[in-house]
Amino acid sequence: MNISNVSKAKLLLLPLIPKPSRSFYSHSHRRTRSLPHHKDKPINQNSTHSLLLHNPLLSLLEKCESLLHLKQIQAQLTLTGSILDAFASSRLIAFCALSESRYLDYCAKLLRGVDNPNAFSWNVTIRGFSESPNPKDAILIYKEMLRDGGESRPDRFTYPVLFKVCADLALSRLGLTILGHVLKMRLELVSHVHNASIHMFACFGEMVNARKVFDESPVRDLVSWNSLINGYKKMGQAEKAIEVYKMMESEGVEADDVTMIALVSSCAMLGSLSLGREFYGYIRDNKVRMTVPLANALMDMFSKCGDVHEARRIFDRLEKRTIVSWTTMISGYARSGLLDVARKLFDEMDEKDVVLWNAMIGGSVHAKRAGDALALFQEMQTSSTKPDEITMIHCLSACSQLGALDVGVWIHRYIEKHNLSLNVALGTSLVDMYVKCGNISEACSIFHGMQTRNSLTYTSIIGGLALHGDASAAISYFNEMIDAGIAPDEITFIGLLSACCHAGMIQTGRDYFSQMKSRFNLNPQLKHYSVMVDLLGRAGLLEEAEKLMETMPMEADAAVWGALFFGCKMHGNVAMGEKAAKRLLELDPGDSGIYVLLDKMYGEANMWEDAKKARRMMNERGVEKTPGCSSIVVNGVYFEFIVRDKSRPESEKIYDCLNCLGRHMGSPLSVSLEVPERTLL
Repeated sequence: MNISNVSKAKLLLLPLIPKPSRSFYSHSHRRTRSLPHHKDKPINQNSTHSLLLHNPLLSLLEKCESLLHLKQIQAQLTLTGSILDAFASSRLIAFCALSESRYLDYCAKLLRGVDNPNAFSWNVTIRGFSESPNPKDAILIYKEMLRDGGESRPDRFTYPVLFKVCADLALSRLGLTILGHVLKMRLELVSHVHNASIHMFACFGEMVNARKVFDESPVRDLVSWNSLINGYKKMGQAEKAIEVYKMMESEGVEADDVTMIALVSSCAMLGSLSLGREFYGYIRDNKVRMTVPLANALMDMFSKCGDVHEARRIFDRLEKRTIVSWTTMISGYARSGLLDVARKLFDEMDEKDVVLWNAMIGGSVHAKRAGDALALFQEMQTSSTKPDEITMIHCLSACSQLGALDVGVWIHRYIEKHNLSLNVALGTSLVDMYVKCGNISEACSIFHGMQTRNSLTYTSIIGGLALHGDASAAISYFNEMIDAGIAPDEITFIGLLSACCHAGMIQTGRDYFSQMKSRFNLNPQLKHYSVMVDLLGRAGLLEEAEKLMETMPMEADAAVWGALFFGCKMHGNVAMGEKAAKRLLELDPGDSGIYVLLDKMYGEANMWEDAKKARRMMNERGVEKTPGCSSIVVNGVYFEFIVRDKSRPESEKIYDCLNCLGRHMGSPLSVSLEVPERTLL
């Protein structure tokens, strides 16, 4: 069927649209009751009908394998006059609509050629088109039914299919219109019609309407409860999903495997291991059917909540494992930092899809093993699996961790060469990679080339500009973000305040810090206070910084005290510096930087005895100074250098080169290599 626009169908239906403000079930005042789970019988073709028993031609439909064969049967039915029987014509239409071959165009021709087709014929045609590549066609068949259906009117089998089409295609306005038809025909009390409407609203994310339909319905069954619980879960409202379950439990309705999948997934969202174990106990005690999807949901919950060993026990007990089962278990190990175990499972699989590769690569990035992530990407390229946008996001994150600009540029070219969609997530990852690898101009170029940007995109560019000392540009992008109607988050303000700190913009920093709560309703966190203390401390406003710390609603951490200590050392305030250093040593006595900074502060104040005490305290506590290090990527190989290390075979040549450079610069230099190189690409 050729359809140019579904809006024509909408025009036909609009007069019956219900007003959302009134009750969906205003005509019903019956007491709500819950019914046991009921499954409607599928549409069947009544194989015991008398015409089928006495007409062998219709029996041939069961063996029909082509449209030509179907037309031959139709011709014989026409010659014998059997085609005039509504049952015979509906059998032909049903075969065209629901058989594996799906002769939908011919199905529509048969439907229009029949004199007054029955409701069954309309319904199977609507269902056939709903399951086609163009499900909108089902809406136009419904429109024809309303206009040309004759005595046949939509019934309880019509509307669940239409609600599903609206849900799948996000046709929220049309779905509400069709609900108006349901109410007009008093079909809302039919359980599967009512449940389909709840499911539709849940798919739209309109949980207020879904809950309204549910609450006002006088009849509920398990499917009604599951539709609502799953709707809340899909919207990320895990607490409400569990709340609805408790209501369901109080009404004596027993949960099934579908209920449990939604509930354990909600526990995963909340990170509640205790509640997850409680539901797992319910599953075992009540012998809830342990389907593969339920087992996968349990594995996901346990691994996300920190009990990967219980997830493995469920995995080992599974008789049939799907690709999702393997991916869930591997992701769980990777998420827990057990990459070697994850890799062992990964290698056991014969066929690996892109989701599985992404789980391993993403797990490596999450565990800060960026080199391993890029090595996996190289291995993936030799397989038959094609990387997708998620793969690229993980690889770009790996490059950001390593500061590997040349590898990041190569991945950028790979994205362009393979025409991968530069969506918001991938574009933001590119911006973030270029920012963290030092190419701020390319980051800005990618940013401006993006058609759509979100809060993360702006936050990346603002933080990058702050890192590169361009405070005015960072503030300009922040203002652009606000003008675009995109709300900043806590991380955005870290970048913004850091920009003010690096540029010494004291009053601007104060203003933005104040606006976090007053304008954007964001509560400053420890990181925001540490940046503000750093800003004030660098400017010499140490008393103001100390007063700000006293007004903090939480205990200051090492980062906040460290910022104050650095400001004290910078401006020679030994008394306040000693106080800050004492608190820092209580919080982290193993941090060598505190002792070194304290030694320098005393030395600059000519307090040599105190400086000796600081060094002696460091030695007595067995604290060793952490050597400085730097890294470089050459031809895809990652090298890390630390101070005074001569372990590399090239050390002599490296020092010769550095000494040569030092002579040209008028200053001797020395750098050596500690960690062996790791091949990335």
